[in-house]
Amino acid sequence: MNITRENIDNLNAILKVEVRKSDYEENVEKVLREYRRNANMKGFRPGMVPIGLIRKLYGTAAKVDEINKLVAENLYKYIKDENIQILGDPVPSEKQDESMNFETGEDFNFTFEIGLAPEFELKLGKKNKVTYYEIIIDEKIRNDYVNNYTRRYGRYVNAELSEETDMLKGRIEPADEMARFSADNVLLAIDIIKDEEIKKEFLGKKPGDSIIFDLKKAYPNVNEIATMLRISKDQAAKVEGTYKFTIEEIMRFQPAEIGKELFDQIYGEDVIKTEEEFYAKIDEEISASLANESNYKLSLDLKKLALEKTKFDLPEEFLKKWLKRVNEKATGEQIEKEFDTFKEDLKWQLIRKKIAQDYDIKVTEEEMRKEAENITRYQFNQYGLFYATDEQISKFADEMLKKEDDARRIADRILEEKAIEKLKELVTIETKKVTAEEFNKLFE
Repeated sequence: MNITRENIDNLNAILKVEVRKSDYEENVEKVLREYRRNANMKGFRPGMVPIGLIRKLYGTAAKVDEINKLVAENLYKYIKDENIQILGDPVPSEKQDESMNFETGEDFNFTFEIGLAPEFELKLGKKNKVTYYEIIIDEKIRNDYVNNYTRRYGRYVNAELSEETDMLKGRIEPADEMARFSADNVLLAIDIIKDEEIKKEFLGKKPGDSIIFDLKKAYPNVNEIATMLRISKDQAAKVEGTYKFTIEEIMRFQPAEIGKELFDQIYGEDVIKTEEEFYAKIDEEISASLANESNYKLSLDLKKLALEKTKFDLPEEFLKKWLKRVNEKATGEQIEKEFDTFKEDLKWQLIRKKIAQDYDIKVTEEEMRKEAENITRYQFNQYGLFYATDEQISKFADEMLKKEDDARRIADRILEEKAIEKLKELVTIETKKVTAEEFNKLFE
């Protein structure tokens, strides 16, 4: 087999692959012998079908498979051995020899288009400035943060008269001949009743009172009705008529009071003892949270600066062909519509790779493992599994790293963080204090 490269320009090239009979003949014969060994054909004992018949039935298909396999393996080996930096994958040329006949032919010539990664230099230095927006902690932010805690650790208490934000517990039953469902221990939220007139009927009521109302008018959402009556969505869709709801209990949500009980629930017993310590801890947590938002904005601006200051071209026509090939269901119009976004992402990937090469940035196995454990711990917490052991975390992280796609995503995430950190060192970072409102407007 012979592979040759023909450069079209700095970003595009052609790879020509010459396949001769001697390259694939032996492998095809091995495959056909295996077919014969396993063949179960009427009129012949197992494994005794004549090789000529096997060749006639399966020879062309076996030849095509082996040639395709041979071409793919050697094509990527050639690219690796020659250290050709390509974008995407080789794409069979549209000018491929259509006269090739795999049934009768012996020697074949294939042509592939490849897109070449551009060569460029990073042109970033201290003359380039990026703003780090430090968000000021104001009373609104502090109060919202505290309210999140008081609500999280709040509880429902019994009330005497119903108000709009209350939850009612009681029995629901038909009030006319069109209604046909009933249920006990029903929870009814007043504030999500859609009809304002019906909502008023539920206000100022006490346990023992009954309200007759149009259930479907109050709750047009079939999911809400299905949950309330404990019936299927199909049944809920057919609900008609008026229903009577008899109040047994009025439940009102009461946020937790700021004090030692709340401090112990949040941080553990006796960790925080006074309100002063509590608000100091709150400010510390808010600062960390706001810093994450500020750092996120900074990373976006650093990437934007790198893209603006690092100019290079891409083999766009080749990339569109490749995208169409790997996304067979996508239309040319869809690819054109999304191409600018794809192009920006690809440019950043190339810049990130260049940063890693120029500054010898690598991702270690230890870093991969630590990141996998962090991701696992976060996922466990999302599902409420706060008490997973280190052994369990480690086991799940190991399984994650065994999956090629997951391992690649983790490596990309680490490399992204390291590239951003290097950009912070290369340019000048200027700090500017802003309010939360001013910060949010930066994303508009």
